[in-house]
Amino acid sequence: MTQLVFIENGQTVTDSLTVAEVFGKRHSDVLRSIANLECSKEFNERNFASVDYIDSKGETRPKFIITENGFSFLAMGYTGKEAARFKEMYITEFNRMKETLSKLPIPVLDSNTAIAIALRQTADVMDKLPQIESRMDRIENTTTIDYGQQRALKKAGSSRVVGFLGGRKSAAYKHSGIRSSAYSALWNDYQEYFGINSYNNTLKKDCERGLKYVATWTPPNNLMIEIEETNGEKLF
Repeated sequence: MTQLVFIENGQTVTDSLTVAEVFGKRHSDVLRSIANLECSKEFNERNFASVDYIDSKGETRPKFIITENGFSFLAMGYTGKEAARFKEMYITEFNRMKETLSKLPIPVLDSNTAIAIALRQTADVMDKLPQIESRMDRIENTTTIDYGQQRALKKAGSSRVVGFLGGRKSAAYKHSGIRSSAYSALWNDYQEYFGINSYNNTLKKDCERGLKYVATWTPPNNLMIEIEETNGEKLF
């Protein structure tokens, strides 16, 4: 009987021609069964690889290389006493071939081969680098500060405003209208500077810049005058 299972690219597999021969089916029917399997696209791509072969007439034909999982899924549809016997044979062969594969020596690469593989892997990484960088840029330009950073920014802003009002015991601070105007002025200026609609939407990459902006912010002149007049003395 034809060898049921063989090793290809370090993996135990069979193919659709062998399955057709063992189960007594037309190869075209096996191909149709594979095409109509109700499995996910990902499972199909992982376990059924379409390749070409040359038939006895010298013509190029398609067949599938099938993994053990792929065979198990395909063979679910084969019923009957003979089909059960063939499935047992396949299971035995898959297990035997996996054991054989596990005992094969690990090849030792010469320096030229190792360098060629390393260069090929480096080239693959370089090909993917623009995609990775694009993804990183997208994350950097969309991720906003977390709750802890929001609190730190708010605390820094409050400290700056209270300082300009003359402290929490000052008349300007106790004047709700002036206090509200001072906070509004700070965050309106902040939002305009960073082009956002709330300090909570500050990008993570701008967090340090945000803290520095708040630490150096000053109220507009008209508000400064109002604070000084309310406190009854020139503080700045």
